[in-house]
Amino acid sequence: MSYTKIHINPISPEPTVGSVLVIYTGGTLGMVYETKGKQLVPFDFQQIIEKVPEISRLDFDITFLSLPEPIDSSNMNPSIWTELAEIIEEHYEQFDSFVILHGTDTMAYTASALSYLLENLNKPVILTGAQLPIGVARSDARENVITALELAAAKNAEGHPIITEVCIYFNSNLLRGNRSKKQESSDFNAFHSENYPALANAGVNIEYNFPYIRSYQPGLKLKVHKSFDRNVAFLKMFPGISQPVVESILNIEGLRGIVLETYGAGNATTEPWFLNAISNAIERGIVIFNVSQCDGGRVSQGQYQTSKFLQQTGVISGSDITAEAAITKMMYVFACEQPGGACIDMLGKPLRGEMSI
Repeated sequence: MSYTKIHINPISPEPTVGSVLVIYTGGTLGMVYETKGKQLVPFDFQQIIEKVPEISRLDFDITFLSLPEPIDSSNMNPSIWTELAEIIEEHYEQFDSFVILHGTDTMAYTASALSYLLENLNKPVILTGAQLPIGVARSDARENVITALELAAAKNAEGHPIITEVCIYFNSNLLRGNRSKKQESSDFNAFHSENYPALANAGVNIEYNFPYIRSYQPGLKLKVHKSFDRNVAFLKMFPGISQPVVESILNIEGLRGIVLETYGAGNATTEPWFLNAISNAIERGIVIFNVSQCDGGRVSQGQYQTSKFLQQTGVISGSDITAEAAITKMMYVFACEQPGGACIDMLGKPLRGEMSI
C-alpha cells in the first residue's frame, strides 16, 4: 500500500540523536480552519512546520506518514490496527521510535490492541491526539505532539530507549496504553489510568516513574501478530436487565466470548434465570471474562456471595483490567488459535502488563 511520507530535517547543525516515525490516522488533531469559509478541514501534513514550528527545533529526525484515507476514530477497526502494526513492522529497523496521531474516542482501544499485536516490543510506540484541532488558537495539539516526540526519542545513559512499550501521552501524562481510559470529552485531561501509575509526567522537566516502566531488554526480536477474532461482545450489568436481553446476547451465532461488565468487585445479579444463562453459555464453550464497571475497580470473584457463583461456574476474573484492554485481549487471544484451555489461561494472566494478579 502506498503512503504519503514527509521527512523533517532538523535545523540544528549538531548530529541528531535518533529518528521518529509519526503515523497520522486522522482525528481532531489534524484539523485546521479553511481560509475562506472558516470551516474545519483536514490538515495537509506538507504544512507541518508552518503549523508546529517547534518541530524544527528538535534534535532528531522526524518522518511523517499518513494513512491513505485518514479516519474519524469512531470508525477505527481491527483491520486498521493490523495495518498500523504492519507499518511499524516494516519500519522497525529504520526508526528508533514511533508516534501515532489518533482521534481520542477510541485511542485506548487502539493502544490496547497494539500492545498485544507487537510482541517483544523494545521501542516506544506513543499515541497522542488532541481535544481541540491544531487550527484552533487554544489547541492542546501542539504540546501533546511535541512532548510525545520528545518522549519517543528519549534514551538512557546506555543509549537505549527509556520507553519500550505502547503508551498514550496526553495533557502532561504518559500512561501505559492498555491501562488507559478516556474519561473526559470536554477537558484537556482526557485520559486516566486508575489502576496503574503514570509512566512519566511532563512539567518543566520530564519526570520518569522508572519502577513502573517496562525496561529495555537486549536481544528481543519483534514478533508482529496480524489478526483478531471479532466474535466477541460486551454484556453490561444494570438493575432491571431482562432475561431476553441476556439470552439474546449469549446466543449470538458464532459468538466465542463475552466481556461481562459487572458491579464493583465483580458482582452480578443472583436471579436464577441469569445464573442458568451464564452456566449454559459456559457449557456451550463461550468464554466469559469478568470486568468491573468501576473505573478504578478490581474483580475479586468470591469475595461476595453475588460473585461466588461466577467463580464456581468458570467465569474468568479480569482483575483490574480495563474494558478496552479486555475486549481487545479477547479478540487477540481467540485469533491465536490456541486450545480452549490455553485461551482461558492467556485471558487470566497478564500478557503485556494490562492487568495485575
